[in-house]
Amino acid sequence: MLKQKKSTGGKASILLIESDAFLAGIYEKNLVMEDYAVAVASSGESGLKTAQKKLPDLILLSVLLPGMNGWEVLAGLKKGEKTRDIPVVMLTKLGTKEDVEKGRALGASAYIIKAHFQPSEVVDKIKKILRQ
Repeated sequence: MLKQKKSTGGKASILLIESDAFLAGIYEKNLVMEDYAVAVASSGESGLKTAQKKLPDLILLSVLLPGMNGWEVLAGLKKGEKTRDIPVVMLTKLGTKEDVEKGRALGASAYIIKAHFQPSEVVDKIKKILRQ
């Protein structure tokens, strides 16, 4: 059973923090088709502020962002009393072992390398995390 939020009409809410507008559009479309309420932020700062304000059920977070990078956003989320328990899925081009380990150490629930997964596979991973 998916977590439900009353503020979004019963839909689970997802915050997508992605600076590439084309990719953000693809992921947003796939998530909306699966009946998720989706908010999109294109920078680290706006993503962190949106997360603190909206308290989504899950956050998809890119690492390479203008200004505040994804690592800094993740650290900020995990320090926040209201945001620390929100599952964060790193969705990035960075795929070294060190990057994956850094994401896990900072508290990411999953680490997805963009080139290795289709958007539909990312949606499947989100469903699995929200069911936990």
